[in-house]
Amino acid sequence: MDNNTRAEILIQAMPYIQKNYGKTIVVKYGGNAMQSEELKQAVMDDIVLMQLVGINVVLVHGGGPEINEMLIKTGKKSKFVDGLRVTDKETIDIVQQVLAGKVNKSLVQHLTQSGGRAIGLCGLDGKMLMAKKLEGENDLGYVGQIESVNPLIIMDSLKNGYIPVISTIAGGKNGEVYNINADLAAARIAAKLSAKKLILMTDVRGLLRNVKDESTLVSTVNVSDVPSLKKDGIIKGGMIPKIDCCVEAVRSGVGRAHILDGRLKHSILLELFSDEGIGTMLY
Repeated sequence: MDNNTRAEILIQAMPYIQKNYGKTIVVKYGGNAMQSEELKQAVMDDIVLMQLVGINVVLVHGGGPEINEMLIKTGKKSKFVDGLRVTDKETIDIVQQVLAGKVNKSLVQHLTQSGGRAIGLCGLDGKMLMAKKLEGENDLGYVGQIESVNPLIIMDSLKNGYIPVISTIAGGKNGEVYNINADLAAARIAAKLSAKKLILMTDVRGLLRNVKDESTLVSTVNVSDVPSLKKDGIIKGGMIPKIDCCVEAVRSGVGRAHILDGRLKHSILLELFSDEGIGTMLY
């Protein structure tokens, strides 16, 4: 790439940098992008660059594969119901250790090594996430439903120039610890912060009209069209809860919600700083 091409790329990105300067963007990170070291480094670089151009980035993360690995080491089997992990007392202890410990601090270290300033947090810090037991047909154990979000510690971190890196465990009113779905937590945090954007990184390109054909990507969706897209079978399966999170965020005041393919290097930058975008945007 010659110097003129480099300069042209920067000039094309300038309007998007100006538009997002000083705004808050919440990124939910997990899936394959978290397992591949190459993809992980690309995500960390994207987030640090966003911080350097004046965007307030909040990183919310999961850690399912790491939890599965630790459960195997302790001789426990992972069990899921409707995509949610059945979490008994022993499992929630492991979830807390893995998410708030190993995974969280590893991400903080990666961001720091990429030149950013980051601080590791979890939903227990400052009563950031308070939850109650998720009730339903099946008893999932220590799986929680968020009752309240206190953004003060997140806002203080941003004000002091840090990227808050948040693991999604929450506290209960009687001292319980609950496992929280990371997509749901990211949506609620984004809403509470009145974020400009919520970005959910996943393992598919976005919403597809035909799941076997990536050329059928639906680039933009008005939240009012979601019920009809569900009825037509376009939004189905594992995409339903992700779309529902995006709808909740947008209806709660988040400017836009994006579902991006975490398997693609620098997908965040391509979405934020280019005309076309690469995923599905809900507005």
